[in-house]
Amino acid sequence: MWRCVRYSYHSRLEETYTACISRVLVWSIRTFTSREGVVDSGDKWRKSLNLPLTKFPLRANAAQRELRIQEIAEFDSLYSWQSNRDYESPVFCLHDGPPYANGEPHIGHALNKVMKDIICRYKMMQGYKVHYIPGWDCHGLPIEMKAVQTSEGQSLSPLAIRSRARRFAEQCIKEQRQQFRRWGLLADWSNTYMTMDKSYEANQLRVFLDMYEQGLIYRGVKPVYWSPSSKTALAEAELEYYDKTSKSVYVKFRLNSSSLPGLPHGDYPVSLLVWTTTPWTIPANRAVCISREAKYCVVDYECPRGNREHLIVAMNRLGDIRHVLKQQLPVVVTLSGHSLESLKYHHPLQFDIHCPILAASHVTMETGTGLVHTAPAHGMEDHSTGKEHGLDLHCAVDDNGNFSESVSFGLAGKSVLDEGNTAVIDLLERQGALLHLSDYQHRYPHDWRTKQPVILRSTPQWFANLSGLKEQAVVNNIFSHSSCMLFAFVLVHFVLL
Repeated sequence: MWRCVRYSYHSRLEETYTACISRVLVWSIRTFTSREGVVDSGDKWRKSLNLPLTKFPLRANAAQRELRIQEIAEFDSLYSWQSNRDYESPVFCLHDGPPYANGEPHIGHALNKVMKDIICRYKMMQGYKVHYIPGWDCHGLPIEMKAVQTSEGQSLSPLAIRSRARRFAEQCIKEQRQQFRRWGLLADWSNTYMTMDKSYEANQLRVFLDMYEQGLIYRGVKPVYWSPSSKTALAEAELEYYDKTSKSVYVKFRLNSSSLPGLPHGDYPVSLLVWTTTPWTIPANRAVCISREAKYCVVDYECPRGNREHLIVAMNRLGDIRHVLKQQLPVVVTLSGHSLESLKYHHPLQFDIHCPILAASHVTMETGTGLVHTAPAHGMEDHSTGKEHGLDLHCAVDDNGNFSESVSFGLAGKSVLDEGNTAVIDLLERQGALLHLSDYQHRYPHDWRTKQPVILRSTPQWFANLSGLKEQAVVNNIFSHSSCMLFAFVLVHFVLL
């Protein structure tokens, strides 16, 4: 009973409260919606507030006001003012690596330009006269690729591509210059340069001639990262690494003789066991490298056909090799790396070619078999080893990433990254040299523009001999002040052709 009374009391109280609030709201609406109510109430409450008055607009309108601020602050005249100061002061010269004229400015441009602008302004505040002439790099593949992106561009002649690339670069320079000036960068914007200017190219040729006459330029062969998709060499900075599944193979290379120290003569055939994730490079094999300090062993291997033979592998890699080949591989005899150096083996695809076993410092025991397949045309260390020992450096892969006509076995014209790789594996299997095949997941270099895999490939190139160049330039004043500005571009545009 008491619970019912209490509930009734609270209900009535809530109804009374709601009614009062409703009446107050109705009165407020009637009062403030009348003309007199609005004026009286507005004046009354306005006078009770003490707020500051401002002439600032309600909205910033930054896009419009920014240009006005730059005009008032005379940002463009700052460079000429500091250059024409009367008193004598040292000169700070910024040799800026110019951006490519191949698109609109992005965050990378902002980071690059603003950081350099900080340096220039810091030097100016220290009393230096800043000398900074901005420019643009108008040559190279990034601009050419933009110029031929359309389907019709693929069939253009070289002269037509250059003409289209020039027009594209000029438009990009116009847009970039406008943006850079709006950033308020301290630079001589009335005296910019472009690498496609005739005067600039003439100066490049003069510097190149000076270098050539001093014997600094020579022709040579060197492996480079080559992109078959864009048909050009790539620098390390132009590579992007993505996961790729390659074919991993264990291949045996038959020794010329089965006579080894501690091994019964003529017991079983003896082969070297090598591992690679690039089977397409095996036709270019010219050596097998070992570590002189490592321990090697001859193991007993049972072939799928039931016959037996001996394999040479590194002792440190024997456990992993047993797991891969799924055999016990009992050790017959151990050998030093030094004892293998005088031996030769038959090429796995061309049995009449005899290749040497060489000691090299790049051989490690982290992966593989401790014996490294060496193709001088397709690897940095391979090339160095081949050059040191006078091996054949010829590359049998063309600009398209296909085997050239000099390759036999029906491989000519096949892509080394596709059907050519598969064809080499089939050849090794038919020769009885393939002991194991599997997929191998790893990080692999790709072309940053096309996102396609690249290869290592030896190509003839121009090189600059830089040994001792710094000391010679300082002592003999080889290059003039203006020539030094061109030196980096000479290396890019003439040395790495």
